[in-house]
Amino acid sequence: MSARGQATVGAFVLGGLLLALGAVIFFGKFNIFNPAIRAVIVFQDSIAGLSVGSPVTFRGVPIGSVESIAIQFDPRNNIALIPVIVRIEPERAKIERPSGTAGLDLPELIKRGLRAELNVQSFVTGQSQIDLDFDPGSEPVLHPDISTLPEIPTRQSTIQKAKEQLSQLPLRELADDATKTLASLRTLSEKLDKDLPPLVASLKTTSDQSVQMVQAATQAIKDLQARMDTTLAAVSRLSASTDTQMNQRGAELRTLLATTNQAMTQARDLLGEVRRATASRAPDRTNLDAALRDIAAAAASLRGFAGDIERNPQLLLTGRRP
Repeated sequence: MSARGQATVGAFVLGGLLLALGAVIFFGKFNIFNPAIRAVIVFQDSIAGLSVGSPVTFRGVPIGSVESIAIQFDPRNNIALIPVIVRIEPERAKIERPSGTAGLDLPELIKRGLRAELNVQSFVTGQSQIDLDFDPGSEPVLHPDISTLPEIPTRQSTIQKAKEQLSQLPLRELADDATKTLASLRTLSEKLDKDLPPLVASLKTTSDQSVQMVQAATQAIKDLQARMDTTLAAVSRLSASTDTQMNQRGAELRTLLATTNQAMTQARDLLGEVRRATASRAPDRTNLDAALRDIAAAAASLRGFAGDIERNPQLLLTGRRP
């Protein structure tokens, strides 16, 4: 083979290697100029559902994945720790600063309260994921002897908190109370089954009697209303007749009142004349006194004559003898 052919073959092989390397870098997501940030997250509880390649998110936004999972036993405390190494893609998470956009400073973010928690990714498949968020109020628990990588402290997830609260519930006491309650309800149901039929029958009888009383009261009210209508009609007719008679007798009443007024005037005048006639200094008073004396003397004579006649009735025939 000539030198020119060898050069052609060498160029072809070199071009193939370059293409292969570019494909590996492109499709393998290698980032030579901006390498991924690696960190460790140490869990103490079960991480069921979490596997290599599981997503790492920040408030639901994927920013990385799980690189490896291991388990390490601490004989001093008899605690099994599960260090999980994660890769965070820097191009997916950036920090805005006044001077411009900067890369991630993981230790600084951890000081500001960056925490990791394990959450269920899908209840159907049972897969889990790691969620990152800021929680400055939680106290960080670090394990410096686990790894040389920056450690993101963990916090309890909502599901873990619910499990812990459920584990603290007095389930046995609640079950006993529920059993007692069901027994009481069963006893009450049996008692109601025994007592309710007579009570229902009594209520039905009372209801029927109440209906009859209401019907009787309704009929009585109707009869009373009819009588009231008749009475009101009669009162209306009487009122109309009274108005007519009053209108007819009005002139007669006025005449009668005028006559009565005249009679009262005459009686008043007569009483005045009698009062003047019987006055002590009136001229007719002397004549009246003399007449009264004569009448008294005549009455005395008559009484004496009547006494004589009673003693001697013959005086009516013979008269008194001189």
